[in-house]
Amino acid sequence: MNKELVVLVTPQGEAIGLQEKMQAHYQGQLHLAFSVLLYRDGEQEREYLLHQRAMGKYHSGGLWTNTCCSHPRQDESFIEAGIRRLGEEMGIVQPLPLQDVATFLYRAELDNDLVEHELDHVLIANCGPLEFTPNPDEVMAVRWWPESEIKAQLATEPHGFTAWFPQVWQHTQASFQHD
Repeated sequence: MNKELVVLVTPQGEAIGLQEKMQAHYQGQLHLAFSVLLYRDGEQEREYLLHQRAMGKYHSGGLWTNTCCSHPRQDESFIEAGIRRLGEEMGIVQPLPLQDVATFLYRAELDNDLVEHELDHVLIANCGPLEFTPNPDEVMAVRWWPESEIKAQLATEPHGFTAWFPQVWQHTQASFQHD
């Protein structure tokens, strides 16, 4: 089985090498990542497709997060990587008009002695009607969350979300204010 590699970068996003994914997470090496957040217009407000990470994930099992997330492969664009992972993680095979709307750097100490230290690109798309079949190895639950419910949960129970989700949410919301 091939080991998954991540692209190591400087804080400015300049690629400086490759490292095996788990080793990068144990050592806290800064690497590229992306977070996809799909949305649709609900009856009363915008709704977002969130998933609850499977308990068997290598970190953050059982926490709610954006539609999918991962790491781009060497020489793979963020849009290509997002489309690939939507298929692998969420079983979404229809092409979606992903937009790269923000980039942020974060570092978080996680369970299992792992460290997320990522330069994360936020990819969003208005998806309208959508068919998906989540991969049970990746996803424990999935549902459409109204915008007001996400805001309320982040304010009262932020520990129910992954370490990176609040920033993904903040950058997504900011992208709508620029429209």
